[in-house]
Amino acid sequence: MNSGAATGSPPSRIFIADMGTSERFAGTFCISNGQLAVTKNGDPYLACLLSDRTGQVPGRRWNFSAEEFKKLPTEGFVYAEGRTQPFKGELQLIIDQIEGVEPSAEMLRDLLPVSARSPAEMFRELTGLLETVQHPAMKALLKEYLGDEMLMDQFRQAPAAQMMHHAYLGGLLEHTLNLLHLADRICPLYPKVSRDIVVVGLFLHDLGKTRELSYDGAFGYTDRGQLIGHIVDGAIMLHDKAQAAMRSSGVRFPRHAVTVLQHIILSHHTQPEYGAAKIPATPEAVLVALIDNLDAKTTIAVSAARPDRAKGADLGGNFTERQWALDNVKVFRPDPLS
Repeated sequence: MNSGAATGSPPSRIFIADMGTSERFAGTFCISNGQLAVTKNGDPYLACLLSDRTGQVPGRRWNFSAEEFKKLPTEGFVYAEGRTQPFKGELQLIIDQIEGVEPSAEMLRDLLPVSARSPAEMFRELTGLLETVQHPAMKALLKEYLGDEMLMDQFRQAPAAQMMHHAYLGGLLEHTLNLLHLADRICPLYPKVSRDIVVVGLFLHDLGKTRELSYDGAFGYTDRGQLIGHIVDGAIMLHDKAQAAMRSSGVRFPRHAVTVLQHIILSHHTQPEYGAAKIPATPEAVLVALIDNLDAKTTIAVSAARPDRAKGADLGGNFTERQWALDNVKVFRPDPLS
């Protein structure tokens, strides 16, 4: 790793997306993945990710002791000063000063990322796709979910993840809407697969994240999220909603419908090592898991290699940092046809 010099006093707040090379910075950031690492010479240093609503960059604080590390939040908010530095085609922040802070509500608007799309617009689009579901039992189930105003309000606000894909306010809704659009195009290719089950399963598969994730400050996990998780919680929620739907509508549910939908929720992470409670074992569950993985991993790759907002400085690197969610590969940045 390099070290460099920059002169001058810290400037007023500048967002990460607008940072150039060899500039001073000062401000409040979200901190995540904080670790006490060791250089080749055995000297401890802080390695972390710093972010605001416009982006995320690696941060390094050299000569950082274990005692200092204990005082610092590893997931939360910090005030930091230092300088920007190019390193292997990436921008990184070399930190001179860092300490934990509690940001005000006004500061949070600058720190927490938000979907570029309007939640109200996305929700109208999503409900329009859900209206294409035909089976009376599935329509009754959807009505029960959509009628839960508190749940739907959380659904419109929640991120889809703490750090990985769609990790911004409104991200869960945006991810789910993407999946429904994919299903709308893919299902006609497989007429023996139940489109209604796939569409409803995709709508339900991540709704447990409204209980799993906290997002009124730095994104994290609730106690319920730590102890139960969105996969199991989503299956529990489905049981309750199905019972309520049958009582309110008088519609009889097919024998296997709720079980198959619960299986979709429990299996959509595909393998136990990725958090799945079951491996996909119906055609609909296989398709849901593949569509979910398609959107999640493609979004991670595109966000890393071709972010919406260009950085203040083009550092000319052809590869991103390693993306552990993509089997730890470095993603090639250039458009191959440009």
